Amino acid sequence: MGDIITLLPDHVANQIAAGEVVQRPASVVKELLENAIDADSSYVQLIIKEGGKTLIQVIDDGKGMSITDARMAFERHATSKIKSASDLFELHTKGFRGEALASIAAVAHVEMFTHSLEDEIATQIKIIGSDIQEQEPVVAPKGTSIAVKNLFFNIPARRNFLKSNAVELRHIIDEFHRVALAHPQIAFTFFQGGNELFDLPATNLRKRISHIFGSKMDVKLVPVKESTSVSSVSGFVLKPAAAKRTRGHQFFFVNDRFIRSPFMHHAIMNAYEGLLPEGTVPGYFIFFSLDPKTIDINIHPTKTEVKFEDEQSLYAILRSCVKHSLGMFSVAPTLDFDRDPNLDTPYNQINKQAETPNLEVDSNFNPFKNPDVQRFSKPKEASWESLYVEVESQPIPTLLGHESMEHKTYDAVKLFQLMNRYIVSSIGSGLLIIDQQRAHERILYEQFLKTITQKQIASQQLLFPYPLDLTPTQQLLLSDLEDVLSEAGFVFERNTKTNITIKGIPVSSSEKEIPHIFENLFASLESDLPSDSFSQSDVLSKSLAKTLSIKRGVPMKPIEQQGLLDDLFACKETQISPFNRQIFVILTKEELEKKFN
Repeated sequence: MGDIITLLPDHVANQIAAGEVVQRPASVVKELLENAIDADSSYVQLIIKEGGKTLIQVIDDGKGMSITDARMAFERHATSKIKSASDLFELHTKGFRGEALASIAAVAHVEMFTHSLEDEIATQIKIIGSDIQEQEPVVAPKGTSIAVKNLFFNIPARRNFLKSNAVELRHIIDEFHRVALAHPQIAFTFFQGGNELFDLPATNLRKRISHIFGSKMDVKLVPVKESTSVSSVSGFVLKPAAAKRTRGHQFFFVNDRFIRSPFMHHAIMNAYEGLLPEGTVPGYFIFFSLDPKTIDINIHPTKTEVKFEDEQSLYAILRSCVKHSLGMFSVAPTLDFDRDPNLDTPYNQINKQAETPNLEVDSNFNPFKNPDVQRFSKPKEASWESLYVEVESQPIPTLLGHESMEHKTYDAVKLFQLMNRYIVSSIGSGLLIIDQQRAHERILYEQFLKTITQKQIASQQLLFPYPLDLTPTQQLLLSDLEDVLSEAGFVFERNTKTNITIKGIPVSSSEKEIPHIFENLFASLESDLPSDSFSQSDVLSKSLAKTLSIKRGVPMKPIEQQGLLDDLFACKETQISPFNRQIFVILTKEELEKKFN
């Protein structure tokens, strides 16, 4: 048997490494932005076209590179950040991976202009699939500009796995947020297809948060700061009232590097214990400053997970300082400008004792002696049975998939609500137990889907138009869903890029639900934005159904319970909610009898 093990060619090895480094356009953005920051830049510009598939360009005013360094930067295992393995535990930079630029160049067209502070002229390099096409001196400003074009042009299978432009753009925005939040002292601009999404001046962290997520965020922030021998913790948490049912504003940074840490997230949730509405998640922007020797950031390819040397101490410190900050917020006096002074106790009455009122009572009055008051009279013994007259039986709608239940009857008195969560009905084969929220979600989902797909627009105009502020990400989502929202009954107009006025809403919703409707809708679209019209209608219908459905814990009158039951079994699908959860269960006679054996 001959020798079969050979060394891979460089371009093949680079493409394999690209699979780890370059997962999607956002991965390229992360690498290029981190390199720009490590170059001591004071201004960084990001330019994107078609969700990063066509163009990703990062321009900075940093140190730049010499002619030799410009060529070496695209070689495998080439980096200026580390010299030995021990340097991995003394990292003070970001883009330290030696294969990043080489991997990017292996799967794209790359053009770089760089001009160091010491050189009189700049250098231009063009690379296509790891092959250097040209390198020549040019005239360019100080700093570096790298343009990555036609990502995955030579790996069609990888390109086909990319999501829609809108989805890839949102992933890029997420990476941009993480870098911009970690470095408020650096100015950033972000352009998508010629449109400016962000223009962030150099500032402090609090203002940077407001510039990214909207000016209303500022009043929700509670400062957090603690310094110990183990670490220093700083940043902000959001007030409990600003907590949301979906994640969105949770940021941890270790030495200005974004990380994910379920363990530290649990510490914050613990600090909020008793302050949050059920099912909500608080927002936070927490920065840890640690000795690099006490952390290991090489446990995950994307470097977003770290291993702490003393995580128990960090947990206790974080929980304590967040709880302390929230405590200070809770006891701080506030000025209530909405208080009505007319309801205050007059000054001359403050110390006055309450007087017992004088009441005249007719002790001889007996309502049962008045023949006209029939409704208070005692029922005759002969007619007491009339109080328990059996309610007329009615047929229960057919349950799909349960033929044995067809043509069964039930009594209205046997329909009741259990724990303000379930609707229970007696049927011939046992007990029917329905989850009221899931049932209502199914009903609303099919109603909204029918309204949108058949364009049966039913909208109610608001007496007072409702203003709604949008983040740049939400602006993009709204643009993609504008037609579908109109078909669902929403009427709105744009005032500015960051603000719209809602003038009409679906007839089945109310004005107070508008913030929750859009919050849930944007949260539903964070993971993926459907490309075709039907999928968009489906996502919107699910979001509206989830927001407007009767929640668990809400008491329902018998007539409402009956209506819910009738509407459910009039649906096309009765067993599964729009979110693939079981709507009802049947507890058979046999199962009940087993409980008493």
